[in-house]
Amino acid sequence: MISVDNVAVEFNGRTLFSEVTFNINDKDRIALMGKNGAGKSTLLKIIAGVDKPTRGKISAPNDAVIAYLPQHLLTEDNTTVFEETAKAFASVLSMKAEIDELNTQLETRTDYESDEYMAIIEKVSEISEKYYSIEEINYDAEVEKTLLGLGFLRSDFTRSTSEFSGGWRMRIELAKILLQNPDLILLDEPTNHMDIESIQWLEDFLVNSAKAVIVISHDRAFVDNITNRTIEVTMGRIYDYKVNYSQYLQLRKERHEQQQKQFNDQQKMIAETQEFIDRFKGTYSKTLQVQSRVKMLEKLEIVEVDEIDTSALNIKFPPAPRSGNYPVIVENVSKSYGDHLVFEDASLTIERGEKVAFVGKNGEGKSTLVKAIMGEIDFEGELKVGHNSMIGYFAQNQASLLDEDLTVFQTIDNIAVGDVRTKIKDILGAFMFSGESINKKVRVLSGGEKTRLAMIKLLLEPVNLLILDEPTNHLDLKTKDILKDALRSFEGTIILISHDRDFLDGLASKVFEFGNKRVREHFEDITGFLKNKKMENLKEIERKVK
Repeated sequence: MISVDNVAVEFNGRTLFSEVTFNINDKDRIALMGKNGAGKSTLLKIIAGVDKPTRGKISAPNDAVIAYLPQHLLTEDNTTVFEETAKAFASVLSMKAEIDELNTQLETRTDYESDEYMAIIEKVSEISEKYYSIEEINYDAEVEKTLLGLGFLRSDFTRSTSEFSGGWRMRIELAKILLQNPDLILLDEPTNHMDIESIQWLEDFLVNSAKAVIVISHDRAFVDNITNRTIEVTMGRIYDYKVNYSQYLQLRKERHEQQQKQFNDQQKMIAETQEFIDRFKGTYSKTLQVQSRVKMLEKLEIVEVDEIDTSALNIKFPPAPRSGNYPVIVENVSKSYGDHLVFEDASLTIERGEKVAFVGKNGEGKSTLVKAIMGEIDFEGELKVGHNSMIGYFAQNQASLLDEDLTVFQTIDNIAVGDVRTKIKDILGAFMFSGESINKKVRVLSGGEKTRLAMIKLLLEPVNLLILDEPTNHLDLKTKDILKDALRSFEGTIILISHDRDFLDGLASKVFEFGNKRVREHFEDITGFLKNKKMENLKEIERKVK
């Protein structure tokens, strides 16, 4: 058992949280929830031992292994993917090397009665006991199984880590963590750069193989599928619920309603008491009663209502001219980079008003087909963008196209028209820009902040064909809901590339699956697609067994 005891964090005279106390038990799957800035990542770093609290402590058994995956990291660039991942077993392999070295000394030394010789025997015995208590495993096989599960190909194993994007490097670090078989796994936004199949593999691992897990994630489906406990960080304290995220939302709503009722009742009592004091303040016969009530009010502890954002901000897309009946027609399109075939003979037709999802493993051609639609790359075959199609494109590098000399507010103010102009601050607030941050220059924003700003900019431009490539990676749950509602009400056509099942659920009515150099059309939503895909996989396994 690992315990968090009266932990407090203060900086610049501000208390982030205080007196945070809870235990982490075996088989706990904890979702750490709370709004941005509440202190979730800070608390995770303290449990990981990366940061120190102002007060309090983390207690864990001496041999406990706590593994931490931060949001942003870099692996070394001088190793292959396989070599870097195998570092997970470095401590075990160094133990074996030390045992071999000590045994060699025992074989060559002749001072059998010396203290040094006896000390070597004791050390060999101590390390050997620890080493041989570790379950014997085939390290290479475990590395291979984990890398394949996280979406790597066998051909990737010998490639240098420097060839991979930040998202894939993050997966290498995740593989190292999973292979260590830690007592507690701490994950900060682990699914941001994963495709749906890799997320499902990770879910299965965490549910069935991990000992204890604490996760911060904006992927609602992922959190719901893996957790059995939710700890909310709010207003400097925590609430601990022994339920998953969806059930927690209901319990939190009930808690808030109860707090609000207690607050209202107390305010009513205070008003009545104050009225009595004001009314009889100068009345001699009521002096004692007045003084008693004044003292009572002075000692009264005011009921606090936890902050909860009940604002219902509706972002409406500006009206755009009507497009033709078929905004996108793809006929027998193939794309290769040198000898590498991405996909061939892809054919699909997207009708006006359709909302479709492109899904599949990373590297199977989703973004490549989008680039073909945008006219950014050459290809074989025919591809037509329909009459009067006005495309709004959100790509992973969209943030780099912003004017760095403008402030956050100016960026949006320059394109906002009509009623939207009166809501600019509200819209910026919904996407986590508030207070002084709206006057920041774009050049000083983080990658995530630039991504959010680029998303707002896109939402306010008049378009009738939206193409969104992983739009939710840097958005919290509330902001994702705002974006999802806006896209639902959008009257134009949408192509969505996303690994976020909850975001796609109820939004995309058709799925195009990219895989094995092909593009397959599924006339169903993401829930039906995943359900049927699992059945297909089972049949394939059965066929292989026979």
